[in-house]
Amino acid sequence: MKNNNIYVLSAKQISMQQPLSEEWMQNPVLYDVPFSRSIDPSFKEYVSPIEARRMGRILKRALATSKEALKTAGRETVDAIVTGTGFGCIENTEFFLDALSNDGEQLLKPTYFMQSTHNTISSLVAIQTKNYSYNATYAHKGISFESALHDAWLQFQLEKIKSALVGCHDEMTETFYQIMKKGGVMGQDDERCGEVAVSVVLSTNSEAQPLCRLTGLKIMHQPAMGDLNDAVVAMLQSAGRSLDEVDYILTGISGNHQNDEAYLAETKALFGDKPLLKYKHLFGENFTASGLGFYVAAQCLNAGKVPTHLFVNANEATDKRPKCILLFNRSDGKDYTLTLMES
Repeated sequence: MKNNNIYVLSAKQISMQQPLSEEWMQNPVLYDVPFSRSIDPSFKEYVSPIEARRMGRILKRALATSKEALKTAGRETVDAIVTGTGFGCIENTEFFLDALSNDGEQLLKPTYFMQSTHNTISSLVAIQTKNYSYNATYAHKGISFESALHDAWLQFQLEKIKSALVGCHDEMTETFYQIMKKGGVMGQDDERCGEVAVSVVLSTNSEAQPLCRLTGLKIMHQPAMGDLNDAVVAMLQSAGRSLDEVDYILTGISGNHQNDEAYLAETKALFGDKPLLKYKHLFGENFTASGLGFYVAAQCLNAGKVPTHLFVNANEATDKRPKCILLFNRSDGKDYTLTLMES
């Protein structure tokens, strides 16, 4: 298996921050509510109004971020489209089930059912962008994005593809939020929840000016702390790096006290006193929020700076130019992912 350089050519987001923009780096939108839906752009330039009428918000967001990412990367086609999603088109699923409950089986709208499946997102992006190559969707709860990214990573290393559009898309309705909160899954303590639509274009060629490079990726299930430490060392060695060369650790600290205490303990054990960064206080928590972490790291590496409001500890804020960022994601205390990104 060849260790190819994988370049991140572009990364676009629609979230609680200004859509399709990096305005959050200077002037983030701040929230004091536990749950908020995304700020949507005008979708007219990405999909016709007639088609848009039959699409849920998550599909329109996926199209907008995908088309913008491809445009910025200077590409019309890619060799693979891989998508990660926790619950897919949950709003359309709710519409369908509400209609079934209220009106019975006689007056159901087929569109809601057709667009309620998880792989609708990746399929629609492929059809709209005229990409008819490899297409896959992963729904693995809190590691859905990394699962999609890992698929593309393997395809690159096996030299089956030279470019890929990797995305993560999740929406959150008021009903879904309340269910997740009551179940203790999200929305606990000071945790803010939101929606995500992120699309990134990866390539083994740096023909366009890339944002950064993806140099390491590891997914682990219920690892012991020693196994996690070994995975960090092995990943850095494979990339020709040492822990001393890692500038920042980007974590999924979210405001959930139990989650955050575990994060702080584990990062201390694994990375010592490395400066810790966070992003969920700006973008919200959801099943594929780690895709927003990937986007944040890519933009910071490209800009050559880390905004002060990303630091977990304000006293650690520095203007040191980031050259290497390690993303550390934990999901449900069972699944862990490590993603290494370099300028």
